[in-house]
Amino acid sequence: MKSLAFLLSLSVLLAGCGHEEAEHHEVTPKLEVTTPLVQDVTVDREYVGQVHASRHIELRALERGYLQEIYVDEGQTVSKGQRMFKILPNIYEAELQITKAEANIADIELQNTKLLADEKIVAPNELAMAQAKLDKAKAEVSLAEAHLDFTNIRAPYNGIMDHLEAREGSLLEEGELLTTLSDNSKMWVYYSVPEAEYLDYVRNADKPEKQHVRLRIANGEVFDQDGIVEAIEGEFDHETGNIEFRATFPNPDRILRHGETGSVLMPIPYDQALVIPQKATFEILDKKYVYVVDKENRLEQRAIVIAEEMPHVYVIREGLTPDDRILIEGLRKVRNGDVIDVEYQEPEEAMSQLALRVN
Repeated sequence: MKSLAFLLSLSVLLAGCGHEEAEHHEVTPKLEVTTPLVQDVTVDREYVGQVHASRHIELRALERGYLQEIYVDEGQTVSKGQRMFKILPNIYEAELQITKAEANIADIELQNTKLLADEKIVAPNELAMAQAKLDKAKAEVSLAEAHLDFTNIRAPYNGIMDHLEAREGSLLEEGELLTTLSDNSKMWVYYSVPEAEYLDYVRNADKPEKQHVRLRIANGEVFDQDGIVEAIEGEFDHETGNIEFRATFPNPDRILRHGETGSVLMPIPYDQALVIPQKATFEILDKKYVYVVDKENRLEQRAIVIAEEMPHVYVIREGLTPDDRILIEGLRKVRNGDVIDVEYQEPEEAMSQLALRVN
């Protein structure tokens, strides 16, 4: 009887173990894995930019006087040489007449001195003095003409004017601001780049062509003209750790104006980059990890370094090789060291299931 009871207990125990093993196999489903997608990738890095006209100056009164005429209006496009303002010229016209009269007197004196010198009545020095006096008078005429011309303020180049800072009849002091003028045929966009990204740029800057960039304007659209990076400041800002870049954009339709803001999109190329789905990663204490599946289908938790984040995917800087198999589903069902059943997907197939666009 004891032997029979023992056998019955043993059979129950074995049946229980078999049931546990069955349950164990049930909680270990076949999970999908893939390898990184290897291909060339271009990522747009975005920087806040300030738009400036390539030429932006202040127009100021060169002489003191009353503002007599304003020939332009705010926001108007003006042409090079176009008259914009006129300061009351009466004083300067009178000064010009005085200097011209003095020049005529000096010329008459010179002619008389020449006659006397020809007769050897006066010394040659007297003739030289008369000539110098005439030259001085002519110079004063030129100066008076310049002062009179300063009362007509003209556009130094084609551009768009800003606010009027004075009105007709205003008494202007020498140097007083009248308006500003912007040449927006081409625009300079300034943006700040962190030191690490500056070093990445310099590493790729040995190509013969200049770096092309794009500009996203305030309404969210990308400006229809590409810009070129033409200048980089000489030193970093010690407070921010950034250095300023300047890109030049053609502006044929005069859409961009001085003082606008936008975002510069600078393309960063990665040759033969490793790209994985974001869903294959998890975080522990601000570090990102993936599960790598070894030859025995055992999971190894491995830290990775992200180079770029794109919609639904990461570009990997460190931590993976092209041959590493990584888990892309069921990450919460497993732990480091677990052995799983593998269902392998080609990386192209795994990526095709994402809302992904890789250039």
